[in-house]
Amino acid sequence: MTSSLSSRCGATLKPLALASALLSAATVSAQTTPDQPPVVVTAARVAQPQTDALPHTTVISAEDIRNSQAPDLPALLERQAGLQITRVGGPGQQASLFMRGANSSEALIMIDGVPIRRQASFGLPALENILPDQIDHIEIVRGNVSAIYGSGAIGGVVQIFTKRGDGAPKFNASVEAGSRGTYEGNVGVNGKSGDTRYALSLTRFKTNGFSAQNPLQNPNVNPDRNGDGNTSVSGSVSQEWRAGNEVGVRVYANDSKYTYDDAFGTPTDQNNGHSKSQSLALFSKNRFTQDWTSTLTFSQNINRDNFDGQSIFGNSSSAYKSTQNLLQWANELRLSPLWTATAGVDAGREKADVSSNSSFGNSSNSFSRSTSSVYAGALGKIGPHQLQVNLRHDNVGGSGSDNTGYLGYGFALTDSVKLIANASTAFNAPTPVQLFEPIYGNRNLKAERSKSYEIGAQYAAGATILRATLFDTRTRDQFGFDPLTFQTINIARAKNQGLELSASTVLAAIDWRASLTLQDPKNESSNKVLARRAKTLGSLGAAKSFGAWRIGTDVQYTDSRTDIPGNPTLAPYWLTNVNARYQLNKEVSLFGRIDNLFNRDYQTAYGYNQPSRGMFVGVNWQQ
Repeated sequence: MTSSLSSRCGATLKPLALASALLSAATVSAQTTPDQPPVVVTAARVAQPQTDALPHTTVISAEDIRNSQAPDLPALLERQAGLQITRVGGPGQQASLFMRGANSSEALIMIDGVPIRRQASFGLPALENILPDQIDHIEIVRGNVSAIYGSGAIGGVVQIFTKRGDGAPKFNASVEAGSRGTYEGNVGVNGKSGDTRYALSLTRFKTNGFSAQNPLQNPNVNPDRNGDGNTSVSGSVSQEWRAGNEVGVRVYANDSKYTYDDAFGTPTDQNNGHSKSQSLALFSKNRFTQDWTSTLTFSQNINRDNFDGQSIFGNSSSAYKSTQNLLQWANELRLSPLWTATAGVDAGREKADVSSNSSFGNSSNSFSRSTSSVYAGALGKIGPHQLQVNLRHDNVGGSGSDNTGYLGYGFALTDSVKLIANASTAFNAPTPVQLFEPIYGNRNLKAERSKSYEIGAQYAAGATILRATLFDTRTRDQFGFDPLTFQTINIARAKNQGLELSASTVLAAIDWRASLTLQDPKNESSNKVLARRAKTLGSLGAAKSFGAWRIGTDVQYTDSRTDIPGNPTLAPYWLTNVNARYQLNKEVSLFGRIDNLFNRDYQTAYGYNQPSRGMFVGVNWQQ
């Protein structure tokens, strides 16, 4: 790391002294309870304890999700190390994820192993419409893992696992209401009958919201509230027709209707948005031998975004439809008790349909391309040494092909302390719209290519996991935006260097979680910080159970950020949220939370409002 980064690290530690103190305390006072770390599969495509994962991997468990009372996926993610959420307004408005300072299109989001991207825009998934009630747990892998998952994984991977049935039938239902006319209801069932597993969850969310844009900063916006209504459903059913052999289907869908503001209109304009996502996956998992497991998955993801405006210039509408058909064949081969090999092939077809209608004219365009990938990997241990190697070849129509690799190494100093180092390369293809759309597209756009290096240390004992990582990522031809031509362009070079800390432990019968990220994401061509990227991110969470009560709090800090050219710098901010749950009996609990407890006024993008203090209460029944 450079000396300038080192000096900044020292300076920015001061506002987060509490989080740093917790990290130190976790090492000194580690618990020795027999708690087992969760099993993860995303770090290497192989099931392994979280503490064995060489990439920095964390898990948001089902219990974490339940206790957080988070209203949507971005609220779940923004407390995690190295992750920053930018929202342009409230619920239903676009939310972007920056992982380790990488562009939003450089973070890969998957649902049950299937990647989701908006090919009809700039590759950003509809994070804002994914509701926690459909999620069983989440695995977050930070850093460049493109050699494992292909295009779009420069910053890392967030894999969402939906609920899966197991055991006797279990039913659940909950209702919640609160500030800004917000309510949410959920019902679900999951279980296993004989060799058949099943799960179904349905959620309805609605809020009156608040004005997405600030009329004092953008005088032409309509100052009325911008609400959102979201209906989400997930389900799965599978049949184990022979021991180790299973066929099934998974379905996920959401339908969101909302209103939004347009800074270039008039205060009386009415703008309505409608976003629909649906994913269908058919899979067959087969254990051909005791050591060879093969999974074949065919999936189709469709995302539709429609925008309708009414103004003094007349009515206008635009529609974007992304369709991705993907066939995945993944294989896991157990070479020995300590070594496992992986190999697979992906083949897909992507299509983007874009149309617009207004008093200025009509247009309609359709773009499609084929993609293919082949990959292989191996991981295992020799004494105190741990090794992971991954190789991948991607071929993306219109963007060429590339080979990528990942090499990770771990050395166990003791049973609890491990040193880690890795190096990796990445390839990220532009979407069809970024390439071919007549106005915004750029046929000369090159694919992004990146190199990353990391060194770190991990301490794990009982309920305590502490990880520190120094990272350095260099990207050439990173995607940028030209405000004069409105086209996607290539930035010659971008880089990010930083320090990432995460910790979870139990001290004094209190569950603690902390994270701290110090980074320097820059456009090397201009030597300026990348837009909307914070150099310092931190969070501290604590929760305690006593009797029938569980009380929790979460504090988040985001440093100042530059906005897009022409806008002023965004001020740093602190957010404090509190939550509580009271267990009336074995099946029924009351819960409540206060978001933005101290009513901070802040923005994650210039001109776009964020919610003021909000209070919410509910009741949950779980069999």
